[in-house]
Amino acid sequence: MSKHTDMAEERMEKSIDSLKYNFGRVRTGRANPHILDSISVDYYGQPTPITQLAGVKVPEASMLLVEPWDKSALNNIEKAIRQSDLGITPSNDGRTIRLPFPQPTEERRRELVRDCKQLAEEARISVRNARKDANRSVDRDEELSEDMQNAEKKRIQKLTDKYVGKVDELLKQKTAEVMEI
Repeated sequence: MSKHTDMAEERMEKSIDSLKYNFGRVRTGRANPHILDSISVDYYGQPTPITQLAGVKVPEASMLLVEPWDKSALNNIEKAIRQSDLGITPSNDGRTIRLPFPQPTEERRRELVRDCKQLAEEARISVRNARKDANRSVDRDEELSEDMQNAEKKRIQKLTDKYVGKVDELLKQKTAEVMEI
């Protein structure tokens, strides 16, 4: 592989990683600890991610359990979850916070699938942009003959097809997970 193909593959891989992260944040009826990644808590005047203040466990498929290491942070964690856009009501027993994940309605599941399709399309666009930039880089590389440029562009296209296929497979898996009752 050449520097052009390596550069394209690196960017395409980042697109896949980003898609996986975004899919992890889509709320289904199944508890997913990554849903708390973006929530920060006021901890001694510093905004701190929940995951740095507490252990997050999944005791059952539709429940998250947040166990703060410093019990004095319990109320602040609960407050941050209530103020977030998760739409989940936490229950605090004085030691832990339980987050029940209700099963989404059929209509809500369809909305989530639509959201997932949008995220997948953004990832496909990102992969195609990596291809476009790599092809431009090949065109500007004066060390390559025309045949070598064409061969390089074919490798880049194969790479693009592979990563678009990965996006499609991830979307298929996430859609099945969202539609599961």
